[in-house]
Amino acid sequence: QVQLVESGGGLVQAGGSLRLSCAASGSIFSINAMRWFRQAPGKQRELVAGITSDGSTNYADSVKGRFTISRDNARNTVYLQMNSLKPEDTAVYYCNQWNVVRNRDYWGQGTQVTVSS
Repeated sequence: QVQLVESGGGLVQAGGSLRLSCAASGSIFSINAMRWFRQAPGKQRELVAGITSDGSTNYADSVKGRFTISRDNARNTVYLQMNSLKPEDTAVYYCNQWNVVRNRDYWGQGTQVTVSS
């Protein structure tokens, strides 16, 4: 069974930084694309950043230049470095894996990020 466990969320002041981690188990981590989504209260879940198995990345326009996604295949972990945080970045952040063997998505339980003004 694939499991994704996020960590690193918390409360930070505007302009600050946080690094989220997502540890994966139960899959061949290196061959799967990984993504970070977020969902703010009353809003739809949105894609924040993604990284493919070969390390190609993509970002939502709202976070370009501030957030960086990376992966460590030896540790089965994907990271989201978030700098210059804004109050509008406040949301629950979810780790997602598109599993190419099982041909489906898997989700973590989410981690809360709150940015105070």
